Amino acid sequence: MELESKNLDIISSTAAGAGLALWEILSVVTSCLLVEWVALSFAGRSKLVAAVPSVLALGFMLYSHLERGETVRDVGFRGDNFLAACRLLLLPTAIVVLLIIAAGWFTSHTIFIAPWRNRFLLLPLWALFQQYALNGFINRRAQLALGRGPKSIVLVAVVFSLFHFPNPLLAILTLVGGLIWAAAYQRQANLFALAISHSLSSLTLALTLSPNLLNSLRVGFKYFG
Repeated sequence: MELESKNLDIISSTAAGAGLALWEILSVVTSCLLVEWVALSFAGRSKLVAAVPSVLALGFMLYSHLERGETVRDVGFRGDNFLAACRLLLLPTAIVVLLIIAAGWFTSHTIFIAPWRNRFLLLPLWALFQQYALNGFINRRAQLALGRGPKSIVLVAVVFSLFHFPNPLLAILTLVGGLIWAAAYQRQANLFALAISHSLSSLTLALTLSPNLLNSLRVGFKYFG
């Protein structure tokens, strides 16, 4: 009876841990969607109002790392496996970039149709932050809930795609990107390598495909106007 009771306690503890991890994912995703669909759409010029859910989500993630004893290195801000992660991402990133360029050529008969904008210089930092939230936090929690492998990888990719609704092309592209990056992170947890892959893909997309196809990269309520 004692052994059976201990086994039940372990199962209960595991289930509770998985439920908590899923709740953490839901909390962060909800905050991000509030920013995207509500704050940025209806806050007008008030950037402070739009920033509140983002700050709360970031604070929650940092608190969660602290409570779970996760270090900066654990999350993926590290250099020891940078080259190994880059090797994992090299081929899929090259394929994605070439496919985007090919799509741009066939739709507009030119490669680079959009002008360079200075804001693109901030793209690596924005990509790094997105990869931290997506993989450094959500992927890690998905693994706690569902284990390593296809289930958690698909969950991460679906979440990333959800953030780009209702833009159909972006939703599809980010689903593919999310699968690639989540799988790579589970093998080599390095956020810097992911950010480079993310930046190259996003920059190629912005410079190559027509803004009409991408609806100027709008998501949330802004997609509609």
